Amino acid sequence: MLKAIQILGPSSSGFVSLSYRLKRKPQANCDLYFLSRKPIKASNLSSSRSKTPSFAFRVRKGRAFIAPQMSHIHSEANPYGASSSSSPSSSTSALVQSTGSIRKINFCQSCGGQTKHEIPDGEEKTRAICTSCGKITYENPKMVVGCLIEHENKILLCKRKIHPSFGLWTLPAGYMEIGESAAEGAIRETWEEANAEVEVLSPFAHLDIPLIGQTYIIFLAKFKRPHFSPGPESSECQLFALNDIPFDSLAFSSMLVTLQLYIEDTKVGRPMFHYGIINKRPGTSPSEIHAYTLDHHLKS
Repeated sequence: MLKAIQILGPSSSGFVSLSYRLKRKPQANCDLYFLSRKPIKASNLSSSRSKTPSFAFRVRKGRAFIAPQMSHIHSEANPYGASSSSSPSSSTSALVQSTGSIRKINFCQSCGGQTKHEIPDGEEKTRAICTSCGKITYENPKMVVGCLIEHENKILLCKRKIHPSFGLWTLPAGYMEIGESAAEGAIRETWEEANAEVEVLSPFAHLDIPLIGQTYIIFLAKFKRPHFSPGPESSECQLFALNDIPFDSLAFSSMLVTLQLYIEDTKVGRPMFHYGIINKRPGTSPSEIHAYTLDHHLKS
């Protein structure tokens, strides 16, 4: 039973505090407590280091499912470019071979010894176990954070100047870094990709992509001042009316899903919080953004 969770961002730039309880039952369904919040005015964001607003959360109970365990993931090129601080270095990448649905790690990341692939005692999945030091290598999903910025009924998109998906449009987003909260990471990525200072308003979407081991958290945000320009990884930044969003030229399935959910919310007159699992069709490339299903969609 998970009794309580609290998340605090770095105190030097304010903090994000979240506390809730989740009771897990043995059957397939469980109680889910949805979160809504009211923004507290944030301190000014400097160009040298982003800062995040603080939040006050309200909890509401709903219903959810317990997702089945995924036993395999696909390896895939870093969708946010080699410049991401949390992407693996070339030396680390050389230790990994793609074998279709499993990333096979051949050498220990601690001592360099050769690995064997077995199910450790007390576990259920095959792991890479060092034959020299005995260390088990665990792989964890990457966290991608970003902002959906609303301004005069338009949405800010950035055209990518890096591979993959060069020349395609995306919301400002990227890998979350160690030492920052999800909101801080989204604000930082927006500054880096669009030179835009923003205030986070609320969480909007949590999208899991198990096949490639990624989780997306997208926040609704607004400009602190209506200025933006392309950052080093963007060739253009542009505000699009909802009817003009280039859906045929989006970079990733996650962006397609996020923008479609936002448009659906505008039709009912209020934004919601969305959770869903994007199940990519095995064997498809990141450029095939329509090759997915959105499963277990929850909203509050």
